[in-house]
Parts: sequence; structure tokens; C-alpha cells
Amino acid sequence: MESKRFAKNDSGFICQNCGKEVEPLGSSSRNHCPFCLCSIHIDIMPGDRANTCLGILDPIKVLLDSKKGYVIVHRCRKCGEIKRNRAAHDAKVQPDDMDFLIKLTAAEVDF
Repeated sequence: MESKRFAKNDSGFICQNCGKEVEPLGSSSRNHCPFCLCSIHIDIMPGDRANTCLGILDPIKVLLDSKKGYVIVHRCRKCGEIKRNRAAHDAKVQPDDMDFLIKLTAAEVDF
């Protein structure tokens, strides 16, 4: 049985969706753009950068989890896979766009 492991990979990047520069979080792995909330389908396990799909993950909804806080639900443009990532709305460096997160909590998306 394969164990789930979190590989810290806190690198900055240029968002492939909006082109903005995204700085490292400094405390965990940065996995999405704080401006447009898009990500890249690059991980199999968090932080491993082992997925070869590399499609853009679009935010389609935000869920509120009592333990994890805001969770962004993404759908890959390339393969259609659904992924969930914890929001970084409380980050000290480039926090997620809170207005956009709240707007996505009302999204009516079937997945």
C-alpha cells in the first residue's frame, strides 16, 4: 500500500494562467496563484511534482471545511480531474484573494 506523504516544495513561480509572479509561502507548499486561484496539475502527492499532465487547474468552487478552512476545488482543463487544495487566505505573503474565495463558495458547479 502506498503511503501518502507531503513533500514540502515552496517555490515561487509565474502563473501560467494570469502571468503574475507568485512568491513562496514561507511555511508550506505554494500550489496555486493567490490572484486567479489557478494551479497546475503537477502533483500526484502534495509537493512531489510527479504528475505529467501539467494542465491548468481552474478553481470551480470553494468549500468550507471545519478543520481545513477554505478548500479550493479545481478541475483540470486538460484531463478533467478534480483536485482539492487548501486556500492560503491567511498567508503573510500574497494571501489568496478573499473576495474571489467567497464568491466561489456560492458557485453552483456539478462535479
